Amino acid sequence: MEHDIAKALEVWTLQNLVNASIAGGVLACLLAVIQDYYRSLEKHLSVRIAGEPWRLMRIVVVDALLGAVVLVGYLVLNPDIMADIKIAVPFQPIATVLFSVALVLRLFHGGHDCGTRNFFRAVYLMMAANVMNMAGFTFVAEAPSSAYLKIHPSPFWEYVKTHLRSNAAPHGLELAQLTFYVALPALMLVFAWGLVSALRQLRAGRDA
Repeated sequence: MEHDIAKALEVWTLQNLVNASIAGGVLACLLAVIQDYYRSLEKHLSVRIAGEPWRLMRIVVVDALLGAVVLVGYLVLNPDIMADIKIAVPFQPIATVLFSVALVLRLFHGGHDCGTRNFFRAVYLMMAANVMNMAGFTFVAEAPSSAYLKIHPSPFWEYVKTHLRSNAAPHGLELAQLTFYVALPALMLVFAWGLVSALRQLRAGRDA
């Protein structure tokens, strides 16, 4: 009994983390693109020096949200967790990889500077990742329930629920495994790229 309760709590927590990360990705993208709104607010700052903390905060918040989204995406990208909770495959794992590339561009390749190529590349990657996440959440994770489909049968929704959910046996589990074999190495490559970029920055700072 205690084991069942603990397992149910684990599944509930992980599922809500995934759902919160989807919302976090949308919020990060929105905060990154409303640069004109920030500039209009800066005009109303009563103290000129307050502009610097304001500009720093709006950058850090986006990066913190992206970091949390990537961390949750990595946390659930394993066969055991994907077999326990509803993850839209391959949508959400691919979105995690795209978010991670956007984060590396922002942290180590000038993606914070509005108007630069890497700023727009990071924004486009976040947009694409959000489209993947929102499509997966809406059409796969939150597809119509079995009770609804008994009243309104639909081959499309039945296929989605039985093939594109990571915890749907057997087809969903098979696609989840295939997604894992592709998405995890891709994510590790992005992490390695970020680490190399960070070390180069450290060396450049030391030699300056």
